[in-house]
Amino acid sequence: MSLTVFLAVLGAALLHASWNALVRIGASRIGTMMVLSGVQGLIGLAVVATQPLPEAKVWPWLLASGAIHSAYKILLTYAYEHGDLSRVYPLARGTAPMITLLVGVLWLSEAASGTEVAGILLLGLGILLLARGVWTGGESRRMLPFAFGSACATAGYTLVDGLGARVAGNATQFVGWLFVIDGVIFAAAMLALRGRSAVPSAPRVWALGSLGAAASYGSYAIAVWAMTLAPIALVAALRETSILFAVLIGWLGFGEKMTAGKAVSVAMIAGGVALTRI
Repeated sequence: MSLTVFLAVLGAALLHASWNALVRIGASRIGTMMVLSGVQGLIGLAVVATQPLPEAKVWPWLLASGAIHSAYKILLTYAYEHGDLSRVYPLARGTAPMITLLVGVLWLSEAASGTEVAGILLLGLGILLLARGVWTGGESRRMLPFAFGSACATAGYTLVDGLGARVAGNATQFVGWLFVIDGVIFAAAMLALRGRSAVPSAPRVWALGSLGAAASYGSYAIAVWAMTLAPIALVAALRETSILFAVLIGWLGFGEKMTAGKAVSVAMIAGGVALTRI
């Protein structure tokens, strides 16, 4: 991996942590995510305008993916309403690859290497320690089911997107329509859950949501570009530095409590994820 690609992937990891921070910092986290999803939907429309319509066999995958992505955003948003960035992000981000790998081993008959097994064990221990910190640190326990739920959704859309893109045979087309469908489903779900209060009116919320959408899209685009120039496993492992970036942003930017236990557990999660991706 060249120095240029290395620095670009680190930048993508920072962008991913940053858009989560923008959702967390907003006074209206639902509103910020509404704007983010809407702008992503507009980006998707611009992309699909250059692509042919998907075949009939692709639409079930697109609808399933859009629904799971929306569930992920809803659960993540609620998690940030009850917990810190430096607690929620590592739990959500770190648990997902462990679930994906376990599903592959247990249900898809995929063999796990020694490195992957070590990564799962390190991940699991780090996640348990970080979750335990919610009780010992006096934080809201309501955050945990939402954080773990978003991790399950992440694992779900990872599997569905990978299979769906293969069925489509056109990743650009698939992702573009995914953004559109996700934006529509998420908006409908939030309106059903929160009514008109889910639609933001403050200019600051619109600004944060738009910045979040740009950061999210930029992170994804850089990662895909890097995977064309460097080993995919290496790029995927390096992207997990986003966990460390999120913790630093929460600690230094938001003044979130940082204990030795949290630092150790986050380092274990980041290391475990890297091992499962190498």
